[in-house]
Amino acid sequence: MTHTVAMMQPYWFPYLGYFQLIAAADVFVLGDDLQYVKDGWINRNRILCNGEPQIISLPLRKAPHGLAINQRELAGDAEAAMGKLLRTLGLHYARAPYCKQVIALLEPLLLHPQQNLARYLGHTLRGLCAYLQIDTPIVVASALPVGAVTDKQHRVIRTLQCVGGSHYLNPIGGLDLYDPDYFAAAGMSLEFHRMNPVVYPQLREPFVPSLSIIDVLMFNPAERIRAWLPDFTRVPARAATGYVA
Repeated sequence: MTHTVAMMQPYWFPYLGYFQLIAAADVFVLGDDLQYVKDGWINRNRILCNGEPQIISLPLRKAPHGLAINQRELAGDAEAAMGKLLRTLGLHYARAPYCKQVIALLEPLLLHPQQNLARYLGHTLRGLCAYLQIDTPIVVASALPVGAVTDKQHRVIRTLQCVGGSHYLNPIGGLDLYDPDYFAAAGMSLEFHRMNPVVYPQLREPFVPSLSIIDVLMFNPAERIRAWLPDFTRVPARAATGYVA
């Protein structure tokens, strides 16, 4: 049986496709030792505000450029900021059908006392997976004996070897980064995840896609979201449009 592995940076309340990726894997690796990217999705996301997407942010302490995610810390006022965010969510999603129970789910995640960014995000992701009954083991990359690597592809191969994987499932956005022949030479296969369109009633039209999982949770019961987890297309590496050898 093919042992599927997926790997991503820890993101803050990521979109539904991220949870599809976790659910589809036999092991999910959190790239906690990857470089922190400013203005990415590691500590930012989007929610719905009066029918328009609005950026929300998890405040971090100032730090030198180039540090890894697991070397970053939450700002001293992060707890207060998360309390304010809870109130904002309660206001903007007051008429969403699952607002009350989602706020109850989010409160201990947002107010978790962990100051290390990677561990804080890992706790949040595990809490959301538990709510959605996703039981894929989640391991952190920094705990694996990957050793020295030459590039991104070599890192993935070594990571799969560490967890006993033989098949790598990567988001479709990375299809230009990986060569299927490189994986084949290591006795491994490569495939890409492409989320199929998911539409659900929000508070007004038109539908705003690709928001944080928070938006999905506010408008849908856990059972419906679980039914969407396998709703994606597996794209073989060689069939992926845009692949550059």
